[in-house]
Amino acid sequence: MKHYIMAGCDVHDETLVLKIAEGRSEPQTRTVENTPRGRAELVRQLREASRRARGAKVVLVYEASSQGFGLRDELLEAGFDCQVLAPTKIARSSRDRRQKNDGRDAGGLLELLRGHLLGGNKLPKVWVPDLETRDDREIMRGRQDASEKAASIKAQVRMLLKRHGQRPPAGRSKAWTCTFEAWLRGLIAPGGALPHGAAVALRSLLRQKSALEEEIERLDGEVAALSETVRYTEPARSFMTVKGVGLLTAMVYLTEMGDLSRFSSRKKVGAFLGLVPSSHDSGPEADRKGHITHQGPWRVRRALCQAVWARVRTDPAEKAVCERIVRRNKKHKKIAVVAAMRRLAVLLWHIGRAAQRRHRCFAPRAA
Repeated sequence: MKHYIMAGCDVHDETLVLKIAEGRSEPQTRTVENTPRGRAELVRQLREASRRARGAKVVLVYEASSQGFGLRDELLEAGFDCQVLAPTKIARSSRDRRQKNDGRDAGGLLELLRGHLLGGNKLPKVWVPDLETRDDREIMRGRQDASEKAASIKAQVRMLLKRHGQRPPAGRSKAWTCTFEAWLRGLIAPGGALPHGAAVALRSLLRQKSALEEEIERLDGEVAALSETVRYTEPARSFMTVKGVGLLTAMVYLTEMGDLSRFSSRKKVGAFLGLVPSSHDSGPEADRKGHITHQGPWRVRRALCQAVWARVRTDPAEKAVCERIVRRNKKHKKIAVVAAMRRLAVLLWHIGRAAQRRHRCFAPRAA
């Protein structure tokens, strides 16, 4: 049996709290600052522990969070093994959730790692994208976030108008057309229908909306440039042959999903995206299905949902399938949309995987 130095790490903005153990020995608690100097000290301590244990292999785990994968990168570069775990797949008792602290969290992660290395238990690891994919995601996430902010501003404008009893006249009721925006400008002009305070607030919202639209236009240019790089050109073009799928949906899917060959079946694609129903099966009772799990990248689900509505409008076959589901029960409209999202996700997986293989968009996967 291999000899290990194992560590569970609870990661915070300021500190790293670790439980470190050699084999089955009693763990020791270490706390270091989450700074370059602190992480360098952690590497030094782990190397010293490995040396004292006659070259034992060092393995560390921590939970995925907003901290990203920088700690993992540094530890791998130092020659250690480091795995990032999915918080949603770690079972915790109600007592653990009530009595939560950094030491207990690190100890729980250490025990998961021990069970994996010494007992062969499954480790709930997340897939860690390469550095290029992570950097590409920043562009796409920035574009999506800007769009969300613009939508929020538009909702605030509607709420302000509602509070002051303002409704657009006939012929200008369709939101955010040229005639609708001309009507808004009339409301805030001198002598307009809105009182002073409301007019000031509306002017501010319209300036914010205009600035965000300019930013979205800039980001669209960055997305287009990214789509023309070697990794994305052919897969993105292939995706856009599918009705309802535009450049933004294609690039969100590709950057968030990464190397599509890592999925061995359509079921794993649906499970990764959280588009499969939860299961409630206990004892002799029949398996009861609940709502979808909502695990995985919500950004892909949102892009797929928008694409599905476009497909329903433009693809008669897709519209017919959704209508057939709704005819069985009028309350099943959401179920029809989710089913269409899952079908589209699997279709894009088939198309994208083939395109990535043909054009060698990713390095061959290790056996």
